[in-house]
Order: sequence, then structure tokens, then C-alpha cells
Amino acid sequence: MSPPRTIKSLFATPVAEVDLLETPGFAEELAELETACLSVAEDDLAGRDWCRRNGYRGYTSYASLTDLPVRDPTFRQLKRRLDKEVRAFAEAAHLDLGARKLRLDSLWINILKPGGAHTGHIHPHSVISGTIYVTTPPGAGQLKLEDPRLPMMMAAPTRTADAPEWAKTFVYLTPRAGVAFLWESWLRHEVTPNQGKSDRISISFNYGWN
Repeated sequence: MSPPRTIKSLFATPVAEVDLLETPGFAEELAELETACLSVAEDDLAGRDWCRRNGYRGYTSYASLTDLPVRDPTFRQLKRRLDKEVRAFAEAAHLDLGARKLRLDSLWINILKPGGAHTGHIHPHSVISGTIYVTTPPGAGQLKLEDPRLPMMMAAPTRTADAPEWAKTFVYLTPRAGVAFLWESWLRHEVTPNQGKSDRISISFNYGWN
């Protein structure tokens, strides 16, 4: 007779998927966001110069603009929506914030041309990070999430092909326009190459604890 056996799945990594198109008025806001992103990219000479010097295939405002919600009411309205979703995510993740709050400390535009990608990285000094997708052509690059235990797996074998999502070493999330993904900032992630025939536009953000 086999002994009683219990297998638990511990140390979960929460990731939220939020379809903002389900909220009233966001379809119109999404169109305005696309226009705003393209306008900023056209006017931001410093940002475009940084992208050329650093081999970024497309445009990002990450290294040049830090005040998009102040500059443009379109981004300011997006911030209000993100504030609400981040609060809900923090509660679902059981984060004990004490007397401090999570506040947006950076928000930036990413426009990836066909073939453009973003290698694996984390977001230091933040608590919650995320991306909302504005334009996603067929074949747009996926968000690739990495098991945070990977550097410590040492001689562990790979997972079977039929492993459920919670057991995989890498999970790929397919972006859709109007959808936001949120995760804790220590989670390593990357953007796979944009295999679409047009630009992939997204807006990324970090929330700090202060």
C-alpha cells in the first residue's frame, strides 16, 4: 500500500493580465495613445539619437523623457487606470505596503520595428512593473517570462513537453492591443523579436514603494 502523498506548488509568481478594452471608453483612449506615442517618437530627437547609438531597433523614450503623464493628458489618463490596476495587483499578491504607497516612478514608450527585440532583464529599484500594448501586428514579439529559480537549478533536467504552465522554465505571453501585463519587478523577462510586418507599440511602467 502506498503512503499518503501530498505535492504542493509553493512560491508562486503572480502575473496579471488585464484587458482594458473591457472598460468603458478605453477603445477611444487606445487610439489616442497610438497617436500620442507616434507624435512623441517623431519629436523626441534625443530619444531617437539614443536609440541609434545603442542599436535599438525602433524607438524608446526610456532614456530621454521622464514626464509623459505631465506632458500629455492621454498618458495622464492612462496613469489613472494603471494606478487602479496596480493597487488591485498588489492586494492580490498580498504585498504588505504598511504606511507607504505604490507610486508610478517611470513610464515610457517602446516602438519596435520588424526584427526588433529586447533581451532579458529585470527592473531594479521598483516593486511592480508592466506593459500595456497599443499596437500589436500579427507576429508581434511575445513577452517571455523566466522562472526566477533558473540560476539555481544547477543539474536539474529540463521540463517535459506537456508540463503545465506553472511548471515551465519559460512562459510566453502573447500581447494584444488594449491588454496590460503586470508582474513583480524582480521577475526576469524579455521581448522576443517582432516578426510582424509593421511596428509593435507598447508602453511600459514601473511603480516604486514610497
